[in-house]
Amino acid sequence: MTAQPPSGGAPSGGAPPASRPKKPQGTVVRFKAALRKAKRQFAREPEIDFLNITAMLDLMTIILVFVLKSLAASTTNIPQNQDLQLPVSVLTAEPGEEGVIIRISKTQITVGDEVRPVVEYSDREQLGQTGLDARYKRNGPNDLYIQPLAQVLQRYRQNDRALREARGKDATTSEAIIVADETTPYRLLFEVLYTAGQCEFGKYHLLVRSGGAGKG
Repeated sequence: MTAQPPSGGAPSGGAPPASRPKKPQGTVVRFKAALRKAKRQFAREPEIDFLNITAMLDLMTIILVFVLKSLAASTTNIPQNQDLQLPVSVLTAEPGEEGVIIRISKTQITVGDEVRPVVEYSDREQLGQTGLDARYKRNGPNDLYIQPLAQVLQRYRQNDRALREARGKDATTSEAIIVADETTPYRLLFEVLYTAGQCEFGKYHLLVRSGGAGKG
């Protein structure tokens, strides 16, 4: 009786069994990429254990210098007293900060930071009619040109022209800031403006006090 090989056994001839299917390489690569991405996403940022304040100090210094310079150059810091009271205005615009200051008080005229008065006067009635005394005029009492004031303004004009040329600004004219008492006669104010115009001060700023809407 002939023997038959058992079913399910290895085929005759000693053939090796079939190998297992290999795991796809693409799946491993994607898994590693996702793992690296997750690590980066949940990683903690490094803590800063020091503070560099050098740049902050430089910025604060620049701001401080700018503020101090603005306060020092502001023309609103004009001292007032019984001899000089500014008129009141309803306008709220800021005054200009460039220009030579001409102060017209009840008794004298001063220019810039000079303490010594350019012109002194006392007769208020005469100021309202013919202006300053004839000894201050160029061509008699009816003239508008104030010689002592013109001499000082010409010196300021020369310095301002050189400064404007150095800064590349328009040097054809200068600016004047008129600080006049509220009781200044129109005739005296007109003489001062005329004299300043003859000295190449073509722009004027009249400094006043800021008042309410009901004040004139």
